[in-house]
Amino acid sequence: MGIKVDGLSTLIQVFDMEASLAFYRDLLGLEIYMTSTPLEDGHFDWCWLKGPGNADLMLNTMFEREQRPHRADPARMDAHHDTCFYIGCKDLDAAHTYLREHGMDLKGPTITPYGAKQIYLKDPDGYNVCLQWSAGDS
Repeated sequence: MGIKVDGLSTLIQVFDMEASLAFYRDLLGLEIYMTSTPLEDGHFDWCWLKGPGNADLMLNTMFEREQRPHRADPARMDAHHDTCFYIGCKDLDAAHTYLREHGMDLKGPTITPYGAKQIYLKDPDGYNVCLQWSAGDS
């Protein structure tokens, strides 16, 4: 018999913590659960975000502030195309309206052949995010 797993969280490296927080916290509504010790200006380099249910995501800056380049490496961001976070969202029509009102240019919602209603978007680092719910339950 295996161990009892009580949760699962993903850690991603982000270029700009403030931009990632604007996306995951301010736009998608995840809340900061824990952070590394804030720097003298109040910023931090790691945080653990939580949402309703078992939604967990950790963000870590890929560079220390004094070593961060002026802009993100486009090749690194392009390499994130094969990573996708699927987030449960029951009212996708309302989510679509909300996201468009907040400047997101996106399609959908669409219904897949396997019965999922979905909206796809990208985070500031090029990671794919899919808001989804069963089409029969929405």
